[in-house]
Amino acid sequence: MKSDSEEFVRLLTGAQGPVYGYLLTLITDRSRARDLLQETNITIWKKADTFEEGTNFNAWACKIAYFHVLSFRRKMAREKLVFNDDILDYLSERNDERLAKDAAADRIKALKSCLLKLSDNHRSLVEERYKPGASVQKIAADQDRTVGAISQTLYRIRHNLMLCVEKTLTALQTS
Repeated sequence: MKSDSEEFVRLLTGAQGPVYGYLLTLITDRSRARDLLQETNITIWKKADTFEEGTNFNAWACKIAYFHVLSFRRKMAREKLVFNDDILDYLSERNDERLAKDAAADRIKALKSCLLKLSDNHRSLVEERYKPGASVQKIAADQDRTVGAISQTLYRIRHNLMLCVEKTLTALQTS
């Protein structure tokens, strides 16, 4: 990903709030959380080549932050008020679930938006295909077209929807 460093900087910049918030759920000291955010940013930059485009950047960044918290906790193990590892794991899992829900909600919102961009004929075809009990064979018979023609049209529509959703999600992450 480092080859497209401008895009990576946008993703990293956009992740600052979510990663800092995540760190605050694990470490309540704001000053330490800011320090860990900076350490996390350095690691993220060093590991930029390992980020897989199309995956959730914030989740990836939070996982790196999590490892910095673990390292910090090992250093601070002698302090009296430190979460045990079970609580830390629990909080990390809840954050992962929240990020997954956010990503799913964003994907659904992007899909709805992309469906609205389809022509009326294509949108109608998609709606017909995904009605309960619908089949490509029935649609082909109703439209007096071949099963192959309907299948090919649906394939193209789905492919275009996938591209549209990915483009929309990328734009959402960089804004």
